[in-house]
Amino acid sequence: MALPRTDNYLQPPKRRPFWNRRMSDNVQGWLFILPAVIGFFLFQLGPVIASLALSFTKYNIIKPPTFVGLDNYKTMFTDDKLFRISVEATLKYSFLAIPLSLITAYIAALLLNRDMRGISIYRTLWYLPALVPSVASAAVWGWLLNRNYGPINYPLRLLGLPTPGWLVDPDWIIPSLVLINLWSFGSPLLIFLAGLQGVPQHLYDAVAVDGGNAWHRFRDVTLPQTSSIVFFNLIMGIIGTFQTFSIVYVLFTPTAGETNAGPGNAGLLYVLYLYRNAFLYFKSGYASAMAWVLFMVILVLTALAFWSQRKWVYYEAEARGGR
Repeated sequence: MALPRTDNYLQPPKRRPFWNRRMSDNVQGWLFILPAVIGFFLFQLGPVIASLALSFTKYNIIKPPTFVGLDNYKTMFTDDKLFRISVEATLKYSFLAIPLSLITAYIAALLLNRDMRGISIYRTLWYLPALVPSVASAAVWGWLLNRNYGPINYPLRLLGLPTPGWLVDPDWIIPSLVLINLWSFGSPLLIFLAGLQGVPQHLYDAVAVDGGNAWHRFRDVTLPQTSSIVFFNLIMGIIGTFQTFSIVYVLFTPTAGETNAGPGNAGLLYVLYLYRNAFLYFKSGYASAMAWVLFMVILVLTALAFWSQRKWVYYEAEARGGR
């Protein structure tokens, strides 16, 4: 009986070619995203790292930066009165604007989440202010809130009621900024509306079968099902309000060289003061330090919000996984 040939067993395994189809697809993919990657490192990550380095220097753009260590941060927290004023103004504005914007947008979304004739027109009208550029919006509101000839004070004057000094009274400046912010809540409104339309109808039917009323439907179904949307808008609100700039810039910088923001700098929000340090006072190192303090504050507040979501945000996928 003839023995089987063993030539195939003695041959070494074939090596896979270095350049195969999979490698070609990977290279092509990297070539396609290479411009975005290069742009990220050059125009985003690079300036961020440079600003961190500049925050430890004295730099006025004209002369080379001089290393000063932590002097910028020390001056910021101990000697700069305008820094403390800007922090207080920003905190007041944010703590008023964020909850009021969320509540107003949520209520408006509930009202617009109805199947009625012409509802699309109402939704469009409510969203339109969000499309107005912030500079144009600030210019219009500066006219509306003018104490002497503004349309908002005109009916109050006719009725013999006191007319607030919206943008000239220190006690009314922050409420005026909050009012302007509330006018353009179209983006969170749209997100809330999308979330409300995604709530399953059978949950409402179950509440109705159990004899629940409108309050029970809202408390037991609507609010838990949209809590993740509330959380998302909360995060975006924190990031957005702490970086408010264009509105206060237009309202309180009508002419070049003006460095106040209303009486007692009551409207001097943090980013406006940061801008003035960088481009009016040419303190780029100090402005970089301010930018990093702002980054850390937003990071801490966002982290706290993420930590708290475990107690009040409902995720249906996690609830199913826990069963």
